[in-house]
Amino acid sequence: MNLLSGENIELQAVILILAVCLTLCLIALIVGTAYFLWQWKKMDRILEDFQRSDAEAALQGGIYGSDMAETRESRVISQLRRILSSMGYKEQQAQEEKNRTMELVSDLSHQFKTPLANIVMDMELLQDAGLEESRRQEFLSHAKSQADKLQWLMADLLKASRLENGIIHFEAQNIGIKKTIAKAVSSVYAQAAARDIELTVEEFQDCTIYHNPKWTAEAMSNILENAVKYAPEHSRIRITLIRLDLYTKITITDEGIGIPESEYNLIFKRFYRGKAVEQQEGSGLGLYLAQLILQREKGYITVSSRAGQQLFTLSVKC
Repeated sequence: MNLLSGENIELQAVILILAVCLTLCLIALIVGTAYFLWQWKKMDRILEDFQRSDAEAALQGGIYGSDMAETRESRVISQLRRILSSMGYKEQQAQEEKNRTMELVSDLSHQFKTPLANIVMDMELLQDAGLEESRRQEFLSHAKSQADKLQWLMADLLKASRLENGIIHFEAQNIGIKKTIAKAVSSVYAQAAARDIELTVEEFQDCTIYHNPKWTAEAMSNILENAVKYAPEHSRIRITLIRLDLYTKITITDEGIGIPESEYNLIFKRFYRGKAVEQQEGSGLGLYLAQLILQREKGYITVSSRAGQQLFTLSVKC
């Protein structure tokens, strides 16, 4: 009898242990499921916030913050945050690229509209069989000049685009600046002479500065061409050089009509034409290209002006 009672007690103990184990397993299953659903809900909320363009809240919200314990789930959420952050950045880049493309197309349409219309008009006039030879030559010359303008615009646009996107690479080096300035001056000498504009370079001792001779000369040429084009006839353009500790300043001073202070930062934008000269020939690309070139050489261009005088200063790294 005592033996049977002992066996019953052992059986009851085993049953009790099994019941406790099953209960603990059930509790663990419930807790694990609840925790999994909680973590899933957090990740789902990140995705929902991101889809609502509330990515910043999803990526920086309190429950996803840096104070989260370093667990496997937190690492998954951290990886998800990085993925969404990368997606958001790429989406922003794509939108910016789309905006730049639309802006460029609009600018191209505006720039090409006038010369193309002039060429079409010239061609229609040339079809007149009774047109005098002198007039025929005049229209042919005008059509050619407009075609040359289109070709020049395309070349400058292509150059600007390649510089903007890093397709054109050029190396700068520490080299003397005197030959570079001489090359820039010689490139516009004929244009200046045709308008009886005096080009003077104040004497200076040659110095070594960080630049690319070819591209720096082109940047200077663009500024000098701008000065020759808009300065009055029989005036003077003066070039000076001042050596400082960090930069060498090359200043181009002309006797033009001047630039309003409100346009100082605008004139270096692509296709921008100042209000005082927007009716004159020009594309608004020269100063833009000059600024791009100087930026590639870790330099910059500034402008200051008053009535009857404007100064462009190229700051080139020493």
